[in-house]
Amino acid sequence: MATIDLTKDNFQETVTGDNIVIVDFWASWCGPCKAFAPIFEKVSESNPDVVFAKVNTDEQRELAMEFQIRSIPTLMIFRDNVIIFSQPGMLPEQALVELIGKAKELDMDEVRKEIANASQAEEH
Repeated sequence: MATIDLTKDNFQETVTGDNIVIVDFWASWCGPCKAFAPIFEKVSESNPDVVFAKVNTDEQRELAMEFQIRSIPTLMIFRDNVIIFSQPGMLPEQALVELIGKAKELDMDEVRKEIANASQAEEH
């Protein structure tokens, strides 16, 4: 599956409408971003059940600010509308493949329980 471009107009719909969405925050002037792009594209082709999306941080400053992107590339994984991974820096192909495998295996009921417990602990 080819990667899709995300904007502030389609971002929310994309991350809420799909099970797993991997977002690459990048910019055209960024050397590591250019090096990571073919890896991201190649891995997307072998994972048709995952949405691969890109956010150009120069064109989508609001999104970059909303997610506090300070370094690019930054990779974020959403699963069932929950951010389960966020890390700056490019990944080698095998590391990205393994990360996707872990994202698919994750028990989201358990993740939601942990989020609920953490927010309860903050309230007390």
